[in-house]
Amino acid sequence: MHRPSSDPAMEFDTTFRLALFVGGIAAFGWLERMYPRRPRTQARHRWPVHAGLALVGALATALVPLGVAGAALWAQAEGIGLLQQFALPSWLTVLIAWLLLDAAIYGQHRLMHRFGWLWRWHRVHHTDTELDASSALRFHPGELLLSVAYKMSVVVLLGAPPLAVLLFEALLAFAALFNHANWALRPKADRWLRHLLVTPDMHRVHHSTVRDETDSNFGNVLSVWDRLFRSYRDAPRDGQLAMRIGQDEDREPQAQRLRALLMQPLRRDARM
Repeated sequence: MHRPSSDPAMEFDTTFRLALFVGGIAAFGWLERMYPRRPRTQARHRWPVHAGLALVGALATALVPLGVAGAALWAQAEGIGLLQQFALPSWLTVLIAWLLLDAAIYGQHRLMHRFGWLWRWHRVHHTDTELDASSALRFHPGELLLSVAYKMSVVVLLGAPPLAVLLFEALLAFAALFNHANWALRPKADRWLRHLLVTPDMHRVHHSTVRDETDSNFGNVLSVWDRLFRSYRDAPRDGQLAMRIGQDEDREPQAQRLRALLMQPLRRDARM
């Protein structure tokens, strides 16, 4: 596999996603401050840890040849992939590819919870004891590398157009900020939005300490996959304000430090 030559689309992808993410952090940070859903008790203590994880993760994924956007460009140049075998209008190909990519990430998320060795990497995200937009940064670098490899494989298999991949990656990053935000959406708006999208109240259930609730609401952008595959849960057992967030075995301050989180996948997981 040869690396495709530098393409303006790849440069735009990186710049656009960075701008969208920084803008999203600022916007949701303001909304969380003005309209918090749950009391904030330790937000500022977590932010440097999340920033450290994000920095290590960015350095790790930068070493991956091609990357997700590059994989799309390579598949397009070689005429590889399912969608490239059909003479569909460009807009329809982009739409189908985007939908299938979102479904694939839903599947990846379920696999992370299903298999113990995958859960060890993903558990770092679930040991957060308080949710806000910064939680979208809380992923172990090992999980990010696994995710990049998985997405590259799906992109090549589908022959997903680079535009679809650009839109998917940007919306995925923005959705992560949105559905982790400690933002009090009005109940009517939440009910209306979650017919299509994963809302903060819907995703917060997924971060419950209750096992059945943790293993629900796996969607990232669209909520339809949880409804379709019967993993949807409307609300936590104890209510949005009383529910406990995180993993009971990792609540101590020392377990929340950057070094401990980076080493966490090496521990045996008592949950599995």
